[in-house]
Order: sequence, then C-alpha cells, then structure tokens
Amino acid sequence: MNKTIANGKVAVLSSPGYGAGWSTWNPDYPEMVFDPGLVDLVLEGNEEKILAYIVLKWPTAFMGGVEDLRVDWLPEGVDFVIEEYDGAETIVIKDKMKWITA
Repeated sequence: MNKTIANGKVAVLSSPGYGAGWSTWNPDYPEMVFDPGLVDLVLEGNEEKILAYIVLKWPTAFMGGVEDLRVDWLPEGVDFVIEEYDGAETIVIKDKMKWITA
C-alpha cells in the first residue's frame, strides 16, 4: 500500500466531522486512508479536485465525510485504528489505549 511519509511520519486521512465516516464507511477500500494523491489534494485544500480524484479512483465509494477530510501524521510503524461515532472519525493509537484487566 502506497503511503506519504515525511520526517518519519505517515500521512493518515480521516473525517472528524459528524454525519458520515470516510474510511469507516468505505471498508472495501482500505488504501483510502493512506492514498498519496488524495493526501496531496487534502493538504492543498481544493475540494473540487478532491471529489474528482475520488470519483475517478473509486467510482463506487461512499462520498460522505469528504468535506471534512484531514491529514494526521502518525509515527511510522505505529499501530492504530480509526473509530467512528455518528460519522465522526477518531484515530486511536494502540499504545495510548488504556486497558482494563479482569
């Protein structure tokens, strides 16, 4: 899977706005989370180009959450999951999760 890496950090796309999740509502396209072309367009901030890119690359993808896409930079090699509640996505890093032991 192609990724954008800079200064030891990996660009990860998520949609923190309420209404619809980006990666969580597109489980058939896990590469969307890291797609370098999409990362560049989100950083550029051109929503028209973002929409056109997505339609060309993933014509059957759910488009909800696109307007709220953002790039987070995570340390290379870190384990994480993107959780969703009411459409709002949150990146949760494995090592920062507090576990309860029974």
